[in-house]
Amino acid sequence: MWQSFVNIFLDILLYIYKLVDNFGVAIILFTVLIKLVIYPLMRSQIKSSAAMMEMQKSPRYLEMMEKYKDNKEKLAEEQMKLYKEMGVNPTASCLPTLIQLPVIFALYQAVIAAIVSTPLGMLDLTKRIHPEYLKIGEIFPINPSFLWMNLGQPERLYIPGISFGIPVLAILVVVTTILQTKLTMQSPTGGSTASTGGSGAMMTGMMNIYMPVLMGFMAYTLASGLSLYFLISNVFTIVQYGVEGKLNWSALKFGKAKTAALAEPAPVSVAQKPKINPSPSVPAKSSTPAISAVKEEEKIDYREFKNKKKPKKNQ
Repeated sequence: MWQSFVNIFLDILLYIYKLVDNFGVAIILFTVLIKLVIYPLMRSQIKSSAAMMEMQKSPRYLEMMEKYKDNKEKLAEEQMKLYKEMGVNPTASCLPTLIQLPVIFALYQAVIAAIVSTPLGMLDLTKRIHPEYLKIGEIFPINPSFLWMNLGQPERLYIPGISFGIPVLAILVVVTTILQTKLTMQSPTGGSTASTGGSGAMMTGMMNIYMPVLMGFMAYTLASGLSLYFLISNVFTIVQYGVEGKLNWSALKFGKAKTAALAEPAPVSVAQKPKINPSPSVPAKSSTPAISAVKEEEKIDYREFKNKKKPKKNQ
């Protein structure tokens, strides 16, 4: 069953290679074809994610989260009722990802099976393809070279003067995976921040960290043909979200967001509101007579002391 599924991908990949005579271009076109096939599911995922975010900002959802925060079973039951009422499918966002998993494994095996260099490997390839669509003599031998890469081996770029190979493709896969994760994730606003907290926010944060690491590890260790699929798939997903107008560009504005947060004054509560001192002119008017009175009193005392010490002339 699984082998038949892999053979379908092998036939499609080799047929595209027969048309373009470039294995790297064949993988790119194959990736675009797969993304177009699952585009309706991807569009449904985008709409479902947007509807989920709107629902999580609704007063009813927030009230429900507060009411049943200590009863997880009742909370899950009420959430499912609300999902049905609002027509939100919580599993729709996971479906495209789940579908792509067998595609990734099947493509990896198809790439390895297509790049054969021995008579035994060619015999096995002949048994696996459909002769009514492909003839082994028309496509063999397959050239696995694309740019600086051998698509049947892990990719490394060797530069003169550097003793080790640079995994350029793996780095690009990690970067595009991070960009895809940030740009395609709906940013919670308002009340949704509180409602999506806890385990859900923790799981999302872990996925944001581990997914680029996992993709980068696979791109570093497996055949570069699969890494090329990862790269094109990430870029095409970003383009799809851009077409739907759902790219979250604010997720990349770290500097502006941080500056705005620092520039915004913190709200001061009534209880903590500092007392405003009266203007300097007010105490000046009230304190001046007192100071003058003190000085005048000192002058009087000094005159009295002087009069006591002064001798009389008649004596």
